[in-house]
Amino acid sequence: MLSKEQAADKVIVALDVTPERALELADLLAGTGAWVKVGMTLFYAVGPSMVATMREKGLHVFLDLKVHDIPFQVHGAVRSASLTGAEILSIHGLGGSAMIAEGRAGAEEAAQITGLPRTRLVAISVLTSMDQAALAEIGVEHPVVDEVSRLASLSYGAGADGIVCSPQEAAQMRALLGPDALIVTPGVRPAGAEVGDQKRIATPAAAIAAGASKIVVGRPITKAEDPLAAFEAIRDEIARGE
Repeated sequence: MLSKEQAADKVIVALDVTPERALELADLLAGTGAWVKVGMTLFYAVGPSMVATMREKGLHVFLDLKVHDIPFQVHGAVRSASLTGAEILSIHGLGGSAMIAEGRAGAEEAAQITGLPRTRLVAISVLTSMDQAALAEIGVEHPVVDEVSRLASLSYGAGADGIVCSPQEAAQMRALLGPDALIVTPGVRPAGAEVGDQKRIATPAAAIAAGASKIVVGRPITKAEDPLAAFEAIRDEIARGE
């Protein structure tokens, strides 16, 4: 069993909402030890100041920008994103080893400037909204787990700290990458929650038990009548290991 504090550290609340709602939710979550995801919806609306605002409220930040460009651009983008104070940043594994290596270099440069721990990089493997049919549509014919494994090995070997994958691949990724890898799993839904556009899902406790370091949960918390209670229920489920 985990303590409530340890369990809270495993939950990333996806703030895919308006800036005003994001601030309301941040105030509710302040003091819980939770993480929040600042994704493209929120970052493009407000900019880097949103990361600073969340940090000022005592929340940890996963900046989910899915950076993907030529290596030179990624070096600069990761450096800039790291300077915001985000503790985890996502990049695309499909960008290749040279791109990921330059991203790592950019993060290291930022850490030298700020004196803070280096922003950890997690590589996007296969989006959790995609299934086998969606992969085939873009020309990937081999199984989802094989594609996730391929991108995970490439990314981790090039300097990423871990991988973003669905909870259905978490166990394989833990076995492949080892105990120190940061495995972040979106596509997490409490039992009975609406699935929405996610295809490869699991419950919070199941995702952690499978090997996830952290889970990303959005709408089941942000759209709940009582978001704090919804967060606490997920935290407690993880703590009990149910």
